[in-house]
Amino acid sequence: MVEPLALLGGSKSVTRDPGDLFRWPIVTAEDEEAVLEVLRRGAMSGVDVTKQFEEEMARWHEVPYALGCCNGTAALLAAMWACGVGAGDEVICPSVTYWASALPALSLGAAVNFADIDSETLCVDPDDLEHRIGVRTRAIVVVHYCGYPCDMDRILAIARKHGVKVIEDVSHAQGGLYKGRKCGTLGDIAAMSLMAGKSFPIGEGGMILTRDNTLWERCVAFGHYERTGTTTAWAGSTSPLSDPELAQYAGVPLFGVKHRMNQTCSAMGRVQLRHYEERIAEIQRGMNRFWDLLEGVPGICAHRPLAGSGCTMGGWYAPKGLYRAEELGGLSCERFCEAVRAEGAEMVRSGANFPLHLHPVFHTADLFRMGKPTMVAFGQRDVRQGPGTLPVAERINEICFTVPWFKKDEPEKIAEYASAFRKVAEHADRLKALS
Repeated sequence: MVEPLALLGGSKSVTRDPGDLFRWPIVTAEDEEAVLEVLRRGAMSGVDVTKQFEEEMARWHEVPYALGCCNGTAALLAAMWACGVGAGDEVICPSVTYWASALPALSLGAAVNFADIDSETLCVDPDDLEHRIGVRTRAIVVVHYCGYPCDMDRILAIARKHGVKVIEDVSHAQGGLYKGRKCGTLGDIAAMSLMAGKSFPIGEGGMILTRDNTLWERCVAFGHYERTGTTTAWAGSTSPLSDPELAQYAGVPLFGVKHRMNQTCSAMGRVQLRHYEERIAEIQRGMNRFWDLLEGVPGICAHRPLAGSGCTMGGWYAPKGLYRAEELGGLSCERFCEAVRAEGAEMVRSGANFPLHLHPVFHTADLFRMGKPTMVAFGQRDVRQGPGTLPVAERINEICFTVPWFKKDEPEKIAEYASAFRKVAEHADRLKALS
């Protein structure tokens, strides 16, 4: 007799204590001592440790320039301005992402032209990019969503054809590979969040990466006043910035913001980097084990690149599964997830980030009190989009679901979680009949 679903009175699939299976971040005495060293000498607002962290991040990514920021949003804002985004301009961004991938554009007086996502990768759909490029498009923001690398070859070809910058948002994909190259090293500039919930956690912080000295200097001038020279640079002293246009404003941040990273975070970041590859290798083993156990189960499939593609998921931040209701008799993703939760996998939910193109901030918010929405306030064309315009993004709650984010490769425990998903898929007809 087949064991009934826990939702219908059967026994749960997940019975073991997870222990450290999901514990994150991993904080050891090495992290604590690094942070305490900064605290003991009162160096929280300095830059010496942050510069060391930047050098190590740049070396690890094999790029010449890195710049630590107070958070990932600040990094994205600076990257946009560095790429020339200003009032009346446009950026292109996938609709399904965290708001910080897009909203900083409005702070610069620019509009966001949202693109649809690909139903397999959940990243921006390259087929929905080129027709969105206009005369005021300055940058395409691509997000390696939930660790899945974007199709960078196609995206870069489109961007180069039209002279548009590519900003990589690597907040979900630190250490991930695209055809053997690290995410964050392929576009013109990259920005990432390093907050405590990310796969690369340092407490709170952001990082900018680039091969372009001009872009790096612009990010420095934007929000790192302490690195641009003294406030008397304009009166004759020397600024370390090579660009005369930027150097003339030395001593103050061009946009009146302070993006400096707290050095307790950069100290923790240096320690985390020393252990990061080893830790995400274990995450990758555990996550791939989970999906291998579910290979061929109807209705669900892994959100991961094909083996042998040279692409990897890094630390598998906020991992997802792809849902195929038609293979399970039309059972809704929400109902499927409810049944899996009842089996003991309490973290499972349908969907992902809310489609940003539907949020009112991109339709009606008048941030500069100009009497009209900021999205159209500076003479840019109206690129606002309502319901029905980005069909895949708008079905995000129907086509994907969260899965457990294993931090350890513990086969017996992982097998229990996999059995919960398999059990619900095998009982889909019964569940659908009761829905």
